[in-house]
Amino acid sequence: MESNTEEVNKLPEKRPSGSGRSRGIGIVTAADSKERSHGQLHVYDGDGKGKSQAALGVVLRTIGLGICEQRKTRVLLLRFLKGPGRAYDEDSAIEALQQGFPHLIDQVRTGRADFFTAEEATKFDKQEAQRGWDIAKGAIASALYSVLVLDELNPVLELGLLPVEDVVRTLTQRPSGMEIIVTGRAAPSALVQVADLHSEMRAHKRPAMADGISSQANYIGGIEIYTGEGKGKSTSALGKALQAIGRGISQDKSHRVLILQWLKGGSGYTEDAAIAALRESYPHLVDHLRSGRDAIVWRGQQQHIDYLEAERAWEIARAAIASGLYKTVILDELNPSVDLELLPEEPIVQTLLRKPTETEVIITGRCKNPPSYFELASVHSEMVCHKHYAEHGVDLKRGVDY
Repeated sequence: MESNTEEVNKLPEKRPSGSGRSRGIGIVTAADSKERSHGQLHVYDGDGKGKSQAALGVVLRTIGLGICEQRKTRVLLLRFLKGPGRAYDEDSAIEALQQGFPHLIDQVRTGRADFFTAEEATKFDKQEAQRGWDIAKGAIASALYSVLVLDELNPVLELGLLPVEDVVRTLTQRPSGMEIIVTGRAAPSALVQVADLHSEMRAHKRPAMADGISSQANYIGGIEIYTGEGKGKSTSALGKALQAIGRGISQDKSHRVLILQWLKGGSGYTEDAAIAALRESYPHLVDHLRSGRDAIVWRGQQQHIDYLEAERAWEIARAAIASGLYKTVILDELNPSVDLELLPEEPIVQTLLRKPTETEVIITGRCKNPPSYFELASVHSEMVCHKHYAEHGVDLKRGVDY
């Protein structure tokens, strides 16, 4: 049987330990965090898109949880191999975060903008990697931050710019309550071994034909699909929402975002806090609608209300995409809705074929049988779960893990 949730096993919530007293500055630090008694070490790697996006989605969720619980959390975004002189996909998303939460987000960039191999690494590259790592170690030792994102640290280690042993030792000695997220291709085995969560973003590439043209040449730009059993699908989509808002800010335009969720009636889902944070900072740019029952929909046990709710949300999605009013439309958990036969594929295909050029559509959710509209996607990343902290007895928290 297939379920529509990120995690089927709903274990009891873990009670927070400690008094959670602040340090008198109105900011919750890693030492004060109530989210868990021990922060998790996330590793996102692989050739597919969504790694940095997922990290930013987790950041947004953490900030949102702080808002919901009337506390504030600080975040450090430390970006390796991303020096000045080149634009990166997540720049606009970070700009949106910094404008929405300027007192909570710190960012440091290190390295140069050029691609290079281990043989081409220079003294400057090693110095920049060390500078970034020294900042990371200082942030970890200070316990000032609740979340530390080490973006592109994995390729830094693969290039031999930092000693893996020092990195692993420091990360395992992080303060209790500090969440650390490491991204980038080719995570070293020693880091994966100590990680609490390891998700691989696996790219689905179109097979090349003899003439070098893709056998799926009809794909449409601006359609991205995130599927698979691993974590990071909905958070990657929220990273795309941040990117859209940030692009609007940088271009002095209004980039409106619509987030539509299927199979998620009720409340307390992983991305709720992140969406709440987005809507608090950008209420005129973000619209959100949830549909479905507050229950898992099992294959073969669909109810009449499930079909009605799925169709209701799809009619709104269809009209929103066709209107061109929104620059980004997120169709969260559309895939399992189609897989459960709550919605037919053909109307979705036709709507995507006719979407305005400037409208991007992000589709998420696991599915057993890939629907035909997957062929239209310019990006398809499958999140593969190699390791999850639930396997080691860590209690899952509603609103954070499922």
